[in-house]
Amino acid sequence: MRKFLVVLDDSRECLNAMRFAAMRASNTGGGVEILAVIPPEEFNHWIGVGDIMREEERERIHAHFEVFAKWMRDRQGIDPELVIREGVPVDEIIAQVQEDADIGILVLGAGSGKKGPGPLITNLTRNAGALSVPMTIVPGEMSKERLQAVT
Repeated sequence: MRKFLVVLDDSRECLNAMRFAAMRASNTGGGVEILAVIPPEEFNHWIGVGDIMREEERERIHAHFEVFAKWMRDRQGIDPELVIREGVPVDEIIAQVQEDADIGILVLGAGSGKKGPGPLITNLTRNAGALSVPMTIVPGEMSKERLQAVT
């Protein structure tokens, strides 16, 4: 089954990327894999403190994932899977795509502010040659109705 890989983060545009991935998967008989990446610099503390912080971050990711997963199950009939990796986000996204042959499309949400589309999109487009799948960029300001129309 072809899977849509979508990145879970704290950005506002992440919501539209999740919606798009779930709607496309539902309409095409695919699946959704949600990737959360924990950057290594967050845990440069004493070993015990770093371990506690890492576990707290994993719990936060699981809680955040469950919100999206419930919506996907209830509204789109999609049961997403969660993958958590630790490292540099762009490197981990590329590695996940390379390691999971079922991933068919990477879905990212684009910011619409003055800062540009966001660091993930900026860095991934620079490294697009390392990806073995197409990348779909969903505008963060796109309405639910427009998302439904294009999926």
